[in-house]
Amino acid sequence: MATITNWRERRRVANAGRATPLRTIASGLAQIARTALAEPYQLAVERHAIGLKRLPRALDGLRIVHLSDIHHSPFTGREQVERAVEVANSLQPDVIALTGDYVSHEREYVQPCAEMLGRLKARRGVYACLGNHDNWVDADLVTDLFTLAGIRVLNNEGLRFEDRGASFWLAGVQDTMVGLEDLPLALAGSSADEMKLLLAHNPVILRRAARAGCDLVLSGHTHGGQVTWRSERSASGRVRRRILRGLGRRGETQIYVTRGLGTVVLPVRYGCLPEVSLLTLRCAE
Repeated sequence: MATITNWRERRRVANAGRATPLRTIASGLAQIARTALAEPYQLAVERHAIGLKRLPRALDGLRIVHLSDIHHSPFTGREQVERAVEVANSLQPDVIALTGDYVSHEREYVQPCAEMLGRLKARRGVYACLGNHDNWVDADLVTDLFTLAGIRVLNNEGLRFEDRGASFWLAGVQDTMVGLEDLPLALAGSSADEMKLLLAHNPVILRRAARAGCDLVLSGHTHGGQVTWRSERSASGRVRRRILRGLGRRGETQIYVTRGLGTVVLPVRYGCLPEVSLLTLRCAE
């Protein structure tokens, strides 16, 4: 055993096993960093039942898998995207809804992303809208390659979704951040009394969707906050006004905001795991 010869060495040995505020802070920060770097490579399946008053009874139990914000890039690689596709398919959905931001900045990622998402399988098809990053990269390229991959891209358009002898209006809008959305055009052709399901990348559209009589909006964009330090509710217990993730509503219009799959700015997440959502539509009185 070494002989302690001066007071500095004596103090260092005495404090070696003692917790200090600085050591505690450093340990906490190291744990946060480890978690933030690991979370992007994890994947959670979120399951929700959503009651809709105008859902045709024949469509009660319709299963929708919702994916968004893939951000295929150096931050979100092929392995992560392929795993999300595999998980989505394993849920045996009736419909798959994709709500934008499939790539981040580089055009060369559009083709492989379209090929991977083209392997998605749903009994009644895969439908998509575009996000702000898709427009910044090349909206026409994304639309064309997704269409070739068998994905129906709804750019300010809608269709009457038919299944089991019943139907509802399924619409998608272009992104609000780039100012290209046209909700009236997307809803043109729908009837006033039928259920309307809207795919919109940015949840900021909720207010307008409620005024337009949409029943359910599926969105992404927020990444759930990506790095979150606070709960979904304020200290008073009330739900916070801005919907970053999960279920929300405005009047009779409900919205589901997914945390998405990828990341931007930095390849980190904290308290906000990547998500594949399974939404089961239910008839409500």
